[in-house]
Amino acid sequence: MSVKGTREKADRKKAERIIAENRKARHDYHLIETFEAGVALVGTEVKAIREGRVNLRDSFARVQGGDVYVHNVHIGAYSSRGYADHEPLRPRKLLLHRHEIRKLIGKTTERGMTLVPVQMYFKTGRVKIAISLAKGKKDYDRRETIKRREIDRETRAAVKEKGR
Repeated sequence: MSVKGTREKADRKKAERIIAENRKARHDYHLIETFEAGVALVGTEVKAIREGRVNLRDSFARVQGGDVYVHNVHIGAYSSRGYADHEPLRPRKLLLHRHEIRKLIGKTTERGMTLVPVQMYFKTGRVKIAISLAKGKKDYDRRETIKRREIDRETRAAVKEKGR
């Protein structure tokens, strides 16, 4: 691979800038498979997103009439808006390939999985959302995850102390 090829990959990595993340989704669900989707937005929404006025908490995606829509994504008002404005919680269409939509329809109806937005980011100037097929965690799964995290933290601290 040439130097130019590696430089282009590095530029692509820089181009991905995370806007918002849904940490609660990782806590509440087992994330199985992730898809990248574009979002159909209005101009003031894009400007508000650039200002960082996005919240993915409690958001979900649903397949409706052969298209996928994301609900409860709060995009606040753009600070320098004039007469043009947008509704903060409106459902927004996700731009996916037809075969990806078919796959999502099959998995959500068959196995009782849900679609959860995990991350919103810019990729080469376009707003993208990472949507995950997820299965809900039970209470005992959540407690187990917390225990595992505490044990890992304690072992890291013990190793660090031993190294000193």
